[in-house]
Amino acid sequence: MSPEVDLARFAEAYRDGATVVDVREPDEFSAGHVPDALPIPLGRLLGRISEVPRGGAVYVICASGNRSRAGAALLRRAGIEAYSVAGGTKGWVRAGGQVVAGAA
Repeated sequence: MSPEVDLARFAEAYRDGATVVDVREPDEFSAGHVPDALPIPLGRLLGRISEVPRGGAVYVICASGNRSRAGAALLRRAGIEAYSVAGGTKGWVRAGGQVVAGAA
């Protein structure tokens, strides 16, 4: 299991410029995502792992927190400091976090 952060810790890291990887499917991402999030669906994450920046913490987000836990665990096995965002995009929106619509 990968470490998980709550929305308050994620919000602080996001304000500080942290990398966000959104592991939802393209239609979910297009419907609304955290601004500047890198869209890599969970099923493609291993094959696209070279696209994930190294050298700092990476916050993995999905709709509610299930896929992001798997994504963060995969990244950690690859040596990337990754955290799953508890509550996901739905929680982010409920907490007043900004989202934008459209493809990457």
